[in-house]
Amino acid sequence: MNKGVEIMKISDGYWLSKTGYNIHWAVQIYDVEADNDSITVYAASQFISNRGMTLGGPVFTVRFTSTLENSIKVRIGHFSGVKNSGPAFTLYEDKDFRPEVKKRRSGWELISGKTSVKIGKKGKEWDVSYWYDGSLLTKSGWRTTSIIEEEQWHRRARESAEADERFFARSDNGGNTHIREMLNLAVGEYIYGFGEKFSAFVKNGQSVEVWNNDGGTCTEQSYKSVPFFVSSRNYGVFVNHPEKVSFEVGSETVSKTAFSVQGEHLEYFIFGGASIADVIERYTALTGRPALPPPWSFGLWLSTSFTTDYDEETVSFFIDEMKKREIPLDVFHFDCFWMKEFEWCGFEWDERKFSDPEGMIERIKAKGVRICVWINPYIGQRSPVFRHCLDRGYLLKNKDGSVFQCDMWQPGMGIIDFTNPEACKWFAEKIQHLAEMGVDAIKTDFGERIPTDVCYYDGSDPYKMHNYYAYIYNKTVFEALEAAKGSACLFARAATAGCQQFPVHWGGDCFSSYESMGETLRGGLSLCMSGFGFFSHDISGFEATGTPDLYKRWTAFGLMSTHSRYHGNSSYRVPWHFDEESCDVARHFVELKGRLMPYIWANAVKAHLTGVPVMRAMAVDFGYDRSALIVDTQYMLGDSLLVAPVFSEDGECGFYLPAGGIWTDIQTGEELSGGGWYTKNYDYFGMPLYAKPCSVIVYGDFRGTADYDYTDGMKIVIYGMEDGAETGTTVYDRNGNPAVKIKAVRQGGSILLTVEGTDRPFTAESSQGLSVLCV
Repeated sequence: MNKGVEIMKISDGYWLSKTGYNIHWAVQIYDVEADNDSITVYAASQFISNRGMTLGGPVFTVRFTSTLENSIKVRIGHFSGVKNSGPAFTLYEDKDFRPEVKKRRSGWELISGKTSVKIGKKGKEWDVSYWYDGSLLTKSGWRTTSIIEEEQWHRRARESAEADERFFARSDNGGNTHIREMLNLAVGEYIYGFGEKFSAFVKNGQSVEVWNNDGGTCTEQSYKSVPFFVSSRNYGVFVNHPEKVSFEVGSETVSKTAFSVQGEHLEYFIFGGASIADVIERYTALTGRPALPPPWSFGLWLSTSFTTDYDEETVSFFIDEMKKREIPLDVFHFDCFWMKEFEWCGFEWDERKFSDPEGMIERIKAKGVRICVWINPYIGQRSPVFRHCLDRGYLLKNKDGSVFQCDMWQPGMGIIDFTNPEACKWFAEKIQHLAEMGVDAIKTDFGERIPTDVCYYDGSDPYKMHNYYAYIYNKTVFEALEAAKGSACLFARAATAGCQQFPVHWGGDCFSSYESMGETLRGGLSLCMSGFGFFSHDISGFEATGTPDLYKRWTAFGLMSTHSRYHGNSSYRVPWHFDEESCDVARHFVELKGRLMPYIWANAVKAHLTGVPVMRAMAVDFGYDRSALIVDTQYMLGDSLLVAPVFSEDGECGFYLPAGGIWTDIQTGEELSGGGWYTKNYDYFGMPLYAKPCSVIVYGDFRGTADYDYTDGMKIVIYGMEDGAETGTTVYDRNGNPAVKIKAVRQGGSILLTVEGTDRPFTAESSQGLSVLCV
């Protein structure tokens, strides 16, 4: 197949198509077949008025079914005999679920929970609409569902003198065919997601390609591409194709979201819900929920940085200096140069710098610090393991049987073929050996620049493997670490659908500037809208070296993210290299996050159980407030805490508090009414951190590590309760099990508090100065 063909914008205005394309639209519902759990529609590309019109021309076979409650599965097919080679996304469909099929006077309806699809009558125009609880979500109809062909095949057939050549003109088995669907965009509707996208958070007006690239945070390219989007109208669409998927979000036909794939079929799921959170919950039920990262991973991580010169003495100095300055540190990360240059990724410590790696790791861990090391799936030719992998067939191959090699990242490097079970086993053993040495976490870097003109061990389609490679790479490492340690934590860069199961993911190579800080947040919010529960980024920026001002502002942002890591390119990111106040700011926000761990951990458990991300855009929680739907400079950290990073040197920050009650700054106690924008100035120890009205936040007795007993010495703070209101929360133990249940009810000037599950002493107070009575 010709995998180089791109289909994005193909129309020339509304009525015409660009030269070189031939479009066949689904026009008529010619016939309908229904059974107990599906509806199959045969849609003609013209209105059939006589038998002679049935002698040729494309007919669409569109099957509607449901394999998960509140979701509709749609498969649009052209030629059914085309070979469909793997890979395919791993889906957790409910084999026991059966939708309800009903014939209506107006046509047919397939019902899945509160979500349904309605299809017009046989013989009538193409008409499909999706509903949730009686409300229209979106629809397709005239000039939407289509088969798109390159006209070169038709031109060749017309010019050919031989009938056989005209008949067999499609000699590439459909390689120049695309199937496209278009769904309606309502007035005022916003679209989000598609993985990690650094462009504007609201995707309306954008062309989006789901294709992984190593492009940095300042471009439209993505390290993490996911063929899934959500709508402010509370539905989501997952295109079940690991290969490139092209989207036009109101950027071609401005009232439509279009998506297309190359080949002879297109399959997608549409999820309905009462909120965006419901939609993400359904999507992650299908593609996988995030694992629960270990509690210590939520503390501060400090890195060697990328190309810096370091050895055990350097590492020990950094760790000791953090302790001397009373900046709590949970994880130390060794980036690439724990291995020798030109020998990545050979999994061998550079003995010139680290003569006793096992002893060094033991000495570091004696200081209460966990260890993370960097890896990637590429094997440099000079690495001692290259020949081992070459001889055993562990590397991707060219079509002539030779090993694929390039100089892009390491001289003469090859790429591990994770479709080979023996290669996976070998790679996993290397990870497990590191774990046995005492390594706790693995940074799985790269995995985006995967060639498409290669051969895989299991015969997988290399075009489909380009994005999917990130899945099998991270899955192999995660499961190996989990088997060795009992739990696993990654720091992953590349991803696609399903990779949310292997947290944590960080935002890639950003520049040391406020603009890049904003890009990073937009990318993180888009990623979390795509089902990823946890997100991190390089505090102060990766490229270049930022100012002390930027370092301190980004520190606040970084520590108020789910995971927090100082990391850079060619310079160290230790706070005293910027100024002494940076040390104070780092200490302040590490301690604040540490005290918030009972609350953060509770939301981490919820993300693990429901798929709803910890760090999320305002639209997830406040879809009823139109002003909240487009905000991309702030977010909710969990269900009750609003965070707005400061993006300016003058300390000025504008933020929006959604309508509905009184919001409370958890640091200053200031109370502000929701439903409006505010602009305030903050020093380096401040930022907008507002507790949602009628919420309970539990603070812990932080003692230098994020991993502690969250029920011991709890401080329960109740925010913004109106008379008669009721709220509550749960505190979880280290294993993610409910430990303490808290319920608060306001009655007049008092709050009645019920705490179940502990006999340990705790304190409780109200932000409003109301008396709190334990009952």
